[in-house]
Amino acid sequence: GCPGGRRAPADTDVVATALRETREELGLELRASSVWGQLRTLPDRQGQLVAPVVANLGPLEDLTLTPNPDEVEEVFTLPLDHLLREDNQGYTHFRTAATGRYGYTMPVFLHGPHRIWGLTAVVTEFLLELLAPGQY
Repeated sequence: GCPGGRRAPADTDVVATALRETREELGLELRASSVWGQLRTLPDRQGQLVAPVVANLGPLEDLTLTPNPDEVEEVFTLPLDHLLREDNQGYTHFRTAATGRYGYTMPVFLHGPHRIWGLTAVVTEFLLELLAPGQY
C-alpha cells in the first residue's frame, strides 16, 4: 500500500484508492457500486489535496472489521443524530505563528472520550451539510 492513503500506480482514480485503502486499513472489501460519491477536495496540513469518498457500508451489525494495527489505533461509529445535536458540536480556534492572532476556526465533534477534529471534522461537516440540509 501507499502510506497516508496516497494513490498507488495501480489505482485508476480516487475511488479505487479509497476502496484499496479501506481494504488495507480496515479489512473491509467494498464494491465500487457502494460508493455514493466524492466530496470536494481540500488540502491537508502539508498542502496535499485530499479527496474524500463517501460509501454506504450497509448495516453495521453485518460488518466485520479487521483493522491494521500499523495504521488504525481504534474504530468507532457515531449516529447521525448524535452529530446533529448542538451539544456535541464545537469549534477550535488556531493561531497563526506569524501574528499570534487567531488565524482560522475549525469544527470539532465530541463523543464521550473521542474528539473528532482537524481534517476529519471538516470532512464530517461537509457530509452533514449534504445529508442533513437545514439541520446542520
